[in-house]
Amino acid sequence: MRYEATMPSRKTVTSASSGLWMKSLKHLVVFSSLCCLISGYSERERVHDLMSRYPLIDGHNDLALQLRILHNNRLSQIDLHNVSKVATDITRLQAGHVQAQMFAVYVLCGAQEKDAVRLTLEQIDVVRRMCTEYQDLELVTSAQELRNSEMRHKIACLISIEGGHSIDSSLPALRMFYQLGVRSMTLTHTCNTPWAESSSKIYNVYQRQNNSLTHFGKAVVEEMNRLGMIVDLSHTSWDTAWAALKHSKAPVIFSHSSSFSICSHDRNVPDWLLHDLKKNQGLIMVNLHSKFISCSDEANISRVADHFDHIKNVIGAESIGIGGDFEGAVSFPQGLEDVSKYPALIQELLQRNWTENELADVLRRNFLRVFEEVERVRDRLSLNRPSEVQISVEEVQNPCRLVLRPPDPRRPSDISPSSRAQNGPKGLLILVILLMLSSLLMIE
Repeated sequence: MRYEATMPSRKTVTSASSGLWMKSLKHLVVFSSLCCLISGYSERERVHDLMSRYPLIDGHNDLALQLRILHNNRLSQIDLHNVSKVATDITRLQAGHVQAQMFAVYVLCGAQEKDAVRLTLEQIDVVRRMCTEYQDLELVTSAQELRNSEMRHKIACLISIEGGHSIDSSLPALRMFYQLGVRSMTLTHTCNTPWAESSSKIYNVYQRQNNSLTHFGKAVVEEMNRLGMIVDLSHTSWDTAWAALKHSKAPVIFSHSSSFSICSHDRNVPDWLLHDLKKNQGLIMVNLHSKFISCSDEANISRVADHFDHIKNVIGAESIGIGGDFEGAVSFPQGLEDVSKYPALIQELLQRNWTENELADVLRRNFLRVFEEVERVRDRLSLNRPSEVQISVEEVQNPCRLVLRPPDPRRPSDISPSSRAQNGPKGLLILVILLMLSSLLMIE
Protein backbone atom coordinates (compact mmCIF):
# COMPACT_ATOMS: atom_id res chain seq x y z
CA MET A 1 0.00 0.00 0.00
CA ARG A 2 1.42 3.29 -1.02
CA TYR A 3 1.93 5.89 1.76
CA GLU A 4 0.64 8.69 -0.45
CA ALA A 5 -2.73 6.95 -0.74
CA THR A 6 -3.28 7.11 3.03
CA MET A 7 -2.64 10.88 3.24
CA PRO A 8 -5.57 13.32 2.60
CA SER A 9 -5.02 15.84 -0.11
CA ARG A 10 -4.31 19.52 0.69
CA LYS A 11 -7.68 20.36 -0.87
CA THR A 12 -9.49 17.88 1.43
CA VAL A 13 -7.77 19.27 4.53
CA THR A 14 -8.54 22.84 3.54
CA SER A 15 -12.15 21.97 2.83
CA ALA A 16 -12.59 20.16 6.16
CA SER A 17 -10.89 22.97 8.04
CA SER A 18 -13.08 25.56 6.33
CA GLY A 19 -16.23 23.61 7.17
CA LEU A 20 -15.19 23.31 10.81
CA TRP A 21 -14.45 27.03 10.98
CA MET A 22 -17.83 27.92 9.48
CA LYS A 23 -19.62 25.62 11.91
CA SER A 24 -17.72 27.13 14.84
CA LEU A 25 -18.55 30.62 13.60
CA LYS A 26 -22.24 29.76 13.43
CA HIS A 27 -22.11 28.40 16.97
CA LEU A 28 -20.32 31.55 18.11
CA VAL A 29 -22.94 33.79 16.47
CA VAL A 30 -25.79 31.81 18.06
CA PHE A 31 -24.05 31.85 21.45
CA SER A 32 -23.37 35.59 21.17
CA SER A 33 -26.98 36.27 20.23
CA LEU A 34 -28.20 34.23 23.16
CA CYS A 35 -25.84 36.08 25.49
CA CYS A 36 -27.09 39.44 24.23
CA LEU A 37 -30.70 38.30 24.59
CA ILE A 38 -30.12 36.98 28.10
CA SER A 39 -28.09 40.08 29.03
CA GLY A 40 -30.76 42.46 27.72
CA TYR A 41 -33.48 40.54 29.51
CA SER A 42 -31.47 40.57 32.72
CA GLU A 43 -30.91 44.34 32.51
CA ARG A 44 -34.60 44.99 32.01
CA GLU A 45 -35.46 42.69 34.87
CA ARG A 46 -32.86 44.37 37.05
CA VAL A 47 -34.37 47.79 36.31
CA HIS A 48 -37.88 46.48 36.98
CA ASP A 49 -36.77 44.98 40.29
CA LEU A 50 -34.94 48.15 41.34
CA MET A 51 -37.82 50.49 40.45
CA SER A 52 -40.32 48.17 42.11
CA ARG A 53 -38.38 48.50 45.36
CA TYR A 54 -37.61 52.19 44.89
CA PRO A 55 -40.35 53.70 42.69
CA LEU A 56 -39.78 57.18 41.34
CA ILE A 57 -40.73 60.48 42.94
CA ASP A 58 -40.91 62.88 39.96
CA GLY A 59 -40.32 66.53 40.86
CA HIS A 60 -42.30 68.27 38.13
CA ASN A 61 -45.25 67.62 35.81
CA ASP A 62 -47.61 70.11 34.13
CA LEU A 63 -50.60 67.84 33.48
CA ALA A 64 -52.89 70.34 35.22
CA LEU A 65 -51.89 72.99 32.67
CA GLN A 66 -52.78 70.67 29.79
CA LEU A 67 -56.10 69.81 31.42
CA ARG A 68 -56.95 73.51 31.35
CA ILE A 69 -55.72 74.04 27.78
CA LEU A 70 -57.28 70.92 26.26
CA HIS A 71 -60.36 70.37 28.44
CA ASN A 72 -60.95 73.62 30.37
CA ASN A 73 -60.48 71.56 33.57
CA ARG A 74 -63.60 69.46 32.84
CA LEU A 75 -62.50 66.17 34.29
CA SER A 76 -65.89 64.65 33.49
CA GLN A 77 -64.93 64.69 29.81
CA ILE A 78 -61.85 62.45 30.14
CA ASP A 79 -60.58 59.24 31.69
CA LEU A 80 -57.25 59.91 33.39
CA HIS A 81 -56.22 56.30 32.85
CA ASN A 82 -55.82 57.02 29.14
CA VAL A 83 -55.50 60.65 28.02
CA SER A 84 -54.72 61.55 24.42
CA LYS A 85 -52.47 64.41 23.26
CA VAL A 86 -50.42 64.31 26.47
CA ALA A 87 -47.46 62.33 27.80
CA THR A 88 -48.98 61.63 31.23
CA ASP A 89 -51.85 59.47 32.42
CA ILE A 90 -52.37 56.90 35.16
CA THR A 91 -51.56 53.93 32.94
CA ARG A 92 -48.25 55.39 31.82
CA LEU A 93 -47.32 56.59 35.31
CA GLN A 94 -47.74 53.03 36.51
CA ALA A 95 -45.73 51.63 33.58
CA GLY A 96 -42.93 54.10 34.36
CA HIS A 97 -42.84 53.09 38.06
CA VAL A 98 -43.79 56.65 39.10
CA GLN A 99 -45.07 56.37 42.67
CA ALA A 100 -45.23 60.07 43.49
CA GLN A 101 -45.73 63.04 41.21
CA MET A 102 -45.26 66.70 42.02
CA PHE A 103 -48.04 68.34 40.01
CA ALA A 104 -47.41 71.99 39.16
CA VAL A 105 -50.21 74.53 39.45
CA TYR A 106 -49.09 77.11 36.94
CA VAL A 107 -50.68 80.25 35.55
CA LEU A 108 -49.21 82.49 32.88
CA CYS A 109 -47.08 85.44 33.91
CA GLY A 110 -49.53 87.70 32.09
CA ALA A 111 -51.88 87.17 35.03
CA GLN A 112 -49.39 88.64 37.51
CA GLU A 113 -51.13 91.99 37.95
CA LYS A 114 -54.60 90.61 37.26
CA ASP A 115 -56.20 87.34 38.38
CA ALA A 116 -53.21 85.12 39.15
CA VAL A 117 -54.56 84.13 42.58
CA ARG A 118 -57.96 83.07 41.20
CA LEU A 119 -56.37 81.08 38.38
CA THR A 120 -54.01 79.38 40.82
CA LEU A 121 -56.94 78.41 43.02
CA GLU A 122 -58.64 76.87 39.99
CA GLN A 123 -55.51 74.85 39.17
CA ILE A 124 -55.24 73.65 42.76
CA ASP A 125 -58.87 72.62 42.51
CA VAL A 126 -58.31 70.47 39.42
CA VAL A 127 -55.28 68.71 40.97
CA ARG A 128 -57.17 68.07 44.21
CA ARG A 129 -60.15 66.74 42.25
CA MET A 130 -58.17 64.36 40.05
CA CYS A 131 -56.18 63.06 43.02
CA THR A 132 -59.29 62.36 45.10
CA GLU A 133 -61.71 61.18 42.41
CA TYR A 134 -59.42 58.44 41.07
CA GLN A 135 -58.67 55.48 43.34
CA ASP A 136 -55.18 55.01 41.86
CA LEU A 137 -54.18 58.52 42.98
CA GLU A 138 -53.85 59.95 46.47
CA LEU A 139 -53.28 63.54 47.58
CA VAL A 140 -50.48 63.76 50.17
CA THR A 141 -49.18 66.68 52.20
CA SER A 142 -46.35 65.18 54.26
CA ALA A 143 -43.35 62.88 53.91
CA GLN A 144 -45.05 60.26 56.07
CA GLU A 145 -48.19 60.34 53.94
CA LEU A 146 -45.97 59.93 50.89
CA ARG A 147 -44.39 56.82 52.43
CA ASN A 148 -47.81 55.48 53.40
CA SER A 149 -49.13 55.88 49.88
CA GLU A 150 -46.36 53.64 48.58
CA MET A 151 -47.40 50.91 51.00
CA ARG A 152 -50.98 51.26 49.71
CA HIS A 153 -49.71 51.02 46.10
CA LYS A 154 -51.10 54.47 45.29
CA ILE A 155 -49.62 57.21 43.10
CA ALA A 156 -49.07 60.08 45.53
CA CYS A 157 -49.92 63.61 44.37
CA LEU A 158 -47.97 66.59 45.70
CA ILE A 159 -49.01 70.13 44.77
CA SER A 160 -46.44 72.74 43.79
CA ILE A 161 -47.05 76.35 42.79
CA GLU A 162 -44.93 77.24 39.76
CA GLY A 163 -44.16 80.94 40.02
CA GLY A 164 -44.19 83.33 42.96
CA HIS A 165 -46.49 85.67 41.03
CA SER A 166 -49.29 83.30 42.09
CA ILE A 167 -49.28 84.68 45.66
CA ASP A 168 -49.61 88.33 44.50
CA SER A 169 -46.86 89.41 46.94
CA SER A 170 -48.99 88.35 49.92
CA LEU A 171 -47.80 86.17 52.81
CA PRO A 172 -51.41 85.53 53.92
CA ALA A 173 -52.12 84.20 50.41
CA LEU A 174 -49.05 81.95 50.72
CA ARG A 175 -50.34 80.60 54.03
CA MET A 176 -53.80 79.90 52.57
CA PHE A 177 -52.24 78.01 49.67
CA TYR A 178 -50.41 75.88 52.23
CA GLN A 179 -53.73 75.13 53.93
CA LEU A 180 -55.06 73.91 50.56
CA GLY A 181 -52.23 71.39 50.29
CA VAL A 182 -49.44 73.24 48.48
CA ARG A 183 -46.06 71.93 49.67
CA SER A 184 -43.63 73.60 47.27
CA MET A 185 -43.30 76.83 45.31
CA THR A 186 -40.86 78.13 42.72
CA LEU A 187 -39.98 81.72 43.60
CA THR A 188 -40.42 82.80 39.97
CA HIS A 189 -41.43 81.49 36.58
CA THR A 190 -40.47 83.30 33.37
CA CYS A 191 -41.17 86.73 34.87
CA ASN A 192 -39.67 88.70 37.71
CA THR A 193 -41.88 89.27 40.72
CA PRO A 194 -41.64 92.48 42.77
CA TRP A 195 -39.36 90.52 45.13
CA ALA A 196 -37.44 87.88 43.11
CA GLU A 197 -35.68 87.65 39.75
CA SER A 198 -36.29 85.16 36.92
CA SER A 199 -33.69 83.50 34.71
CA SER A 200 -35.84 84.50 31.72
CA LYS A 201 -35.88 87.86 29.97
CA ILE A 202 -39.23 87.30 28.22
CA TYR A 203 -41.11 89.80 30.39
CA ASN A 204 -39.61 93.24 31.00
CA VAL A 205 -41.19 93.73 34.43
CA TYR A 206 -39.90 94.59 37.90
CA GLN A 207 -36.35 95.25 36.75
CA ARG A 208 -33.89 95.86 39.59
CA GLN A 209 -30.16 96.20 40.00
CA ASN A 210 -28.21 94.27 42.65
CA ASN A 211 -31.37 93.25 44.49
CA SER A 212 -32.30 89.81 43.17
CA LEU A 213 -34.05 88.79 46.41
CA THR A 214 -35.56 91.77 48.20
CA HIS A 215 -36.41 92.17 51.88
CA PHE A 216 -39.90 90.87 51.12
CA GLY A 217 -38.43 88.02 49.06
CA LYS A 218 -36.41 86.91 52.07
CA ALA A 219 -39.59 87.10 54.14
CA VAL A 220 -41.23 84.73 51.63
CA VAL A 221 -38.38 82.23 52.07
CA GLU A 222 -38.58 82.55 55.87
CA GLU A 223 -42.34 81.98 55.87
CA MET A 224 -41.98 78.94 53.60
CA ASN A 225 -39.43 77.55 56.06
CA ARG A 226 -41.83 78.19 58.96
CA LEU A 227 -44.74 76.52 57.14
CA GLY A 228 -42.76 73.52 55.93
CA MET A 229 -43.09 74.42 52.26
CA ILE A 230 -40.19 73.43 49.97
CA VAL A 231 -38.37 76.39 48.38
CA ASP A 232 -37.98 75.63 44.65
CA LEU A 233 -35.32 77.58 42.70
CA SER A 234 -35.96 76.34 39.16
CA HIS A 235 -36.67 79.32 36.86
CA THR A 236 -34.96 81.80 39.19
CA SER A 237 -31.89 83.78 38.18
CA TRP A 238 -28.60 82.50 39.52
CA ASP A 239 -28.32 85.52 41.83
CA THR A 240 -31.78 84.90 43.27
CA ALA A 241 -31.00 81.20 43.68
CA TRP A 242 -27.74 82.00 45.46
CA ALA A 243 -29.44 84.50 47.79
CA ALA A 244 -32.22 82.03 48.62
CA LEU A 245 -29.72 79.25 49.27
CA LYS A 246 -27.88 81.47 51.71
CA HIS A 247 -31.07 82.63 53.45
CA SER A 248 -33.06 79.40 53.73
CA LYS A 249 -32.86 77.45 56.97
CA ALA A 250 -34.07 74.31 55.18
CA PRO A 251 -32.80 72.41 52.14
CA VAL A 252 -34.07 73.72 48.81
CA ILE A 253 -34.64 72.05 45.46
CA PHE A 254 -34.31 72.77 41.78
CA SER A 255 -37.38 70.73 40.81
CA HIS A 256 -36.69 70.66 37.06
CA SER A 257 -33.27 71.96 36.04
CA SER A 258 -30.18 70.39 34.46
CA SER A 259 -26.43 71.03 34.23
CA PHE A 260 -25.18 74.27 32.67
CA SER A 261 -21.78 72.66 32.03
CA ILE A 262 -23.38 70.12 29.68
CA CYS A 263 -25.92 72.50 28.09
CA SER A 264 -25.32 76.22 28.55
CA HIS A 265 -28.93 77.30 28.91
CA ASP A 266 -29.83 79.93 31.53
CA ARG A 267 -32.43 77.55 32.98
CA ASN A 268 -29.68 75.14 33.95
CA VAL A 269 -27.48 75.28 37.04
CA PRO A 270 -23.74 76.13 36.92
CA ASP A 271 -21.20 74.15 38.92
CA TRP A 272 -20.48 76.98 41.39
CA LEU A 273 -24.16 77.06 42.33
CA LEU A 274 -24.25 73.27 42.60
CA HIS A 275 -21.53 73.50 45.27
CA ASP A 276 -23.73 75.90 47.27
CA LEU A 277 -26.65 73.49 46.82
CA LYS A 278 -24.48 70.72 48.24
CA LYS A 279 -23.71 72.81 51.34
CA ASN A 280 -27.45 73.42 51.75
CA GLN A 281 -28.03 69.62 51.50
CA GLY A 282 -30.53 70.38 48.76
CA LEU A 283 -31.47 68.61 45.56
CA ILE A 284 -31.33 69.18 41.79
CA MET A 285 -33.95 67.16 39.91
CA VAL A 286 -32.79 66.77 36.31
CA ASN A 287 -35.11 68.18 33.64
CA LEU A 288 -35.59 66.04 30.50
CA HIS A 289 -36.65 68.79 28.06
CA SER A 290 -34.42 68.51 24.97
CA LYS A 291 -33.62 72.24 24.96
CA PHE A 292 -32.13 71.91 28.45
CA ILE A 293 -30.41 68.60 27.69
CA SER A 294 -28.66 69.23 24.35
CA CYS A 295 -29.46 72.93 23.79
CA SER A 296 -31.43 71.89 20.68
CA ASP A 297 -34.79 70.32 19.82
CA GLU A 298 -33.24 66.86 19.57
CA ALA A 299 -31.57 64.76 22.25
CA ASN A 300 -31.12 61.15 23.30
CA ILE A 301 -30.93 59.15 26.51
CA SER A 302 -27.14 59.12 26.42
CA ARG A 303 -27.06 62.93 26.54
CA VAL A 304 -29.46 62.92 29.48
CA ALA A 305 -27.16 60.50 31.29
CA ASP A 306 -24.27 62.91 30.67
CA HIS A 307 -26.06 65.44 32.90
CA PHE A 308 -26.44 62.84 35.65
CA ASP A 309 -22.79 61.81 35.35
CA HIS A 310 -21.52 65.38 35.49
CA ILE A 311 -23.63 66.40 38.48
CA LYS A 312 -22.61 63.23 40.32
CA ASN A 313 -18.96 64.04 39.70
CA VAL A 314 -19.44 67.59 41.03
CA ILE A 315 -21.64 67.07 44.11
CA GLY A 316 -22.47 63.36 44.38
CA ALA A 317 -25.47 61.15 43.66
CA GLU A 318 -27.02 62.09 47.01
CA SER A 319 -27.90 65.53 45.61
CA ILE A 320 -29.71 64.36 42.45
CA GLY A 321 -33.33 63.57 41.59
CA ILE A 322 -35.54 63.52 38.49
CA GLY A 323 -37.99 66.25 37.45
CA GLY A 324 -39.15 65.31 33.97
CA ASP A 325 -41.14 68.48 33.08
CA PHE A 326 -43.58 66.47 30.96
CA GLU A 327 -46.56 68.53 29.72
CA GLY A 328 -44.60 71.72 30.39
CA ALA A 329 -42.27 71.38 27.39
CA VAL A 330 -42.73 70.28 23.78
CA SER A 331 -39.66 68.20 22.90
CA PHE A 332 -38.10 65.30 24.79
CA PRO A 333 -35.19 62.96 24.04
CA GLN A 334 -35.68 59.95 21.82
CA GLY A 335 -36.62 57.04 24.05
CA LEU A 336 -37.98 59.35 26.81
CA GLU A 337 -41.12 60.60 25.10
CA ASP A 338 -43.52 60.10 28.01
CA VAL A 339 -43.65 59.14 31.69
CA SER A 340 -43.71 55.41 30.93
CA LYS A 341 -40.11 55.56 29.62
CA TYR A 342 -38.27 56.28 32.88
CA PRO A 343 -36.96 52.68 33.11
CA ALA A 344 -34.92 53.30 29.94
CA LEU A 345 -33.06 56.13 31.70
CA ILE A 346 -32.34 53.98 34.75
CA GLN A 347 -31.07 51.20 32.48
CA GLU A 348 -28.68 53.65 30.81
CA LEU A 349 -27.32 54.75 34.19
CA LEU A 350 -26.86 51.13 35.29
CA GLN A 351 -24.87 50.51 32.13
CA ARG A 352 -22.68 53.48 33.14
CA ASN A 353 -21.84 51.71 36.40
CA TRP A 354 -24.15 53.64 38.69
CA THR A 355 -24.77 51.47 41.73
CA GLU A 356 -28.25 50.39 42.76
CA ASN A 357 -27.76 52.29 46.02
CA GLU A 358 -27.00 55.52 44.10
CA LEU A 359 -30.03 55.01 41.89
CA ALA A 360 -32.27 54.32 44.88
CA ASP A 361 -31.19 57.76 46.16
CA VAL A 362 -31.93 59.40 42.81
CA LEU A 363 -35.30 57.68 42.40
CA ARG A 364 -36.78 58.61 45.79
CA ARG A 365 -34.58 58.60 48.89
CA ASN A 366 -32.99 61.99 48.20
CA PHE A 367 -36.35 63.72 47.86
CA LEU A 368 -37.70 62.05 50.99
CA ARG A 369 -34.60 63.19 52.90
CA VAL A 370 -35.12 66.80 51.78
CA PHE A 371 -38.87 66.75 52.48
CA GLU A 372 -38.33 65.31 55.96
CA GLU A 373 -35.65 67.90 56.77
CA VAL A 374 -37.96 70.70 55.60
CA GLU A 375 -40.55 69.35 58.04
CA ARG A 376 -37.96 69.15 60.85
CA VAL A 377 -37.08 72.81 60.29
CA ARG A 378 -40.82 73.62 60.39
CA ASP A 379 -41.09 71.83 63.72
CA ARG A 380 -38.12 73.76 65.13
CA LEU A 381 -39.79 77.02 64.07
CA SER A 382 -43.23 76.05 65.36
CA LEU A 383 -43.17 78.70 68.12
CA ASN A 384 -42.59 81.50 65.59
CA ARG A 385 -45.68 83.56 64.83
CA PRO A 386 -46.87 83.94 61.21
CA SER A 387 -44.97 86.71 59.48
CA GLU A 388 -46.74 90.05 59.12
CA VAL A 389 -44.21 91.52 56.70
CA GLN A 390 -45.94 93.44 53.93
CA ILE A 391 -44.63 94.68 50.63
CA SER A 392 -44.88 98.38 49.91
CA VAL A 393 -47.27 99.76 47.30
CA GLU A 394 -44.29 101.33 45.54
CA GLU A 395 -42.61 97.94 45.13
CA VAL A 396 -45.71 96.21 43.77
CA GLN A 397 -46.71 98.95 41.32
CA ASN A 398 -49.99 97.15 40.64
CA PRO A 399 -52.86 99.38 39.46
CA CYS A 400 -55.35 96.62 40.29
CA ARG A 401 -54.50 96.69 44.00
CA LEU A 402 -57.14 98.38 46.10
CA VAL A 403 -55.91 100.80 48.74
CA LEU A 404 -58.31 100.43 51.64
CA ARG A 405 -59.88 103.80 52.53
CA PRO A 406 -63.40 105.24 52.87
CA PRO A 407 -64.85 106.16 49.46
CA ASP A 408 -64.74 109.87 48.65
CA PRO A 409 -67.69 110.97 46.44
CA ARG A 410 -65.55 113.85 45.16
CA ARG A 411 -63.00 111.41 43.68
CA PRO A 412 -64.25 109.87 40.40
CA SER A 413 -62.00 106.82 40.95
CA ASP A 414 -63.83 106.06 44.23
CA ILE A 415 -67.24 105.85 42.53
CA SER A 416 -68.26 102.46 41.24
CA PRO A 417 -69.34 102.04 37.61
CA SER A 418 -72.93 101.41 38.76
CA SER A 419 -72.91 104.62 40.81
CA ARG A 420 -71.59 106.60 37.86
CA ALA A 421 -74.36 105.20 35.69
CA GLN A 422 -77.01 106.15 38.25
CA ASN A 423 -75.63 109.68 38.72
CA GLY A 424 -74.98 110.41 35.05
CA PRO A 425 -76.14 113.67 33.43
CA LYS A 426 -79.86 114.13 32.95
CA GLY A 427 -79.14 115.10 29.36
CA LEU A 428 -78.45 111.45 28.60
CA LEU A 429 -82.03 110.52 29.59
CA ILE A 430 -83.45 113.30 27.46
CA LEU A 431 -81.39 112.12 24.48
CA VAL A 432 -82.70 108.58 24.83
CA ILE A 433 -86.34 109.86 24.92
CA LEU A 434 -85.78 111.94 21.78
CA LEU A 435 -84.29 108.96 19.94
CA MET A 436 -87.27 106.80 20.86
CA LEU A 437 -89.75 109.46 19.67
CA SER A 438 -87.94 109.88 16.36
CA SER A 439 -88.05 106.13 15.83
CA LEU A 440 -91.83 106.11 16.36
CA LEU A 441 -92.33 108.98 13.89
CA MET A 442 -90.29 107.18 11.23
CA ILE A 443 -92.39 104.04 11.70
CA GLU A 444 -95.60 106.03 11.21
